[in-house]
Amino acid sequence: MDGTTTALVSAVFVASLVEFVEAFTIVLAMGVTRGWRSAIAGTVAALIALTAFTAVLGVAISTWLSESLLQLTIGTLLLIFGLQWLRKACLRASGLKALHDEDEEFAEQTQAAREADRTTYAGIDLFGFMVSFKGVFLEGVEVVFIVVTFGLSADALGMAIAGAVVAGIIVIALGVALRKPLSRIPENTLKYGVGVMLASFGTYWAVEGVGWFRDGEESLHWPGGKVALIVLIAAWFAVTRLVIAGLSRPRTSAPTEAAA
Repeated sequence: MDGTTTALVSAVFVASLVEFVEAFTIVLAMGVTRGWRSAIAGTVAALIALTAFTAVLGVAISTWLSESLLQLTIGTLLLIFGLQWLRKACLRASGLKALHDEDEEFAEQTQAAREADRTTYAGIDLFGFMVSFKGVFLEGVEVVFIVVTFGLSADALGMAIAGAVVAGIIVIALGVALRKPLSRIPENTLKYGVGVMLASFGTYWAVEGVGWFRDGEESLHWPGGKVALIVLIAAWFAVTRLVIAGLSRPRTSAPTEAAA
């Protein structure tokens, strides 16, 4: 693998790891409180739905879009995802938003599960099934978008899928072994790093895809080729550090009328 593919697979792996950790916390809470049969059934149903969604999305994007339009579409999607991750990361790093805590999330989920009414169908607790299905599917959709967009743009879909699968296996293995939320994983730091990578790759491919608006729809090319990615990563990191520093700066309160 070249440096770009290595960075791509690493970003997919870390992003998938973070999303799978959050999904595992939800499934664990449902399994402990509402029964493992319902939680596992909801998880399996979500994985089946995600597999179908991945196939449809991958075929649609790769078949219907030209190369430049594919780059523009994928770059824009990655840039949107990256900016969302960076926004939360900057707020958390500056102290304006609480850090994500899997132990706290687990406590909230278990409390809600204990208070919910119990309705069963064919031996399946519907609350546990639906919450597990929703948690795994919603977290999984973001993984699917990252895997498909990264994989197709870099012509390394198989490597991107492998990175996500390995992340899932690691989370499941750790979860089964520890039988508690995986709060020791530095989730907030990983999200920040993934946000920088998503925004950088998104910018790179979106700018290349702007060539779709030209005659011939030929992609644009960055000066220096893939070396420009290193510059973009450094630039996004620098921008976010400036944002965090600005948000963290103490704010002096305006003088009161009496003091004035």
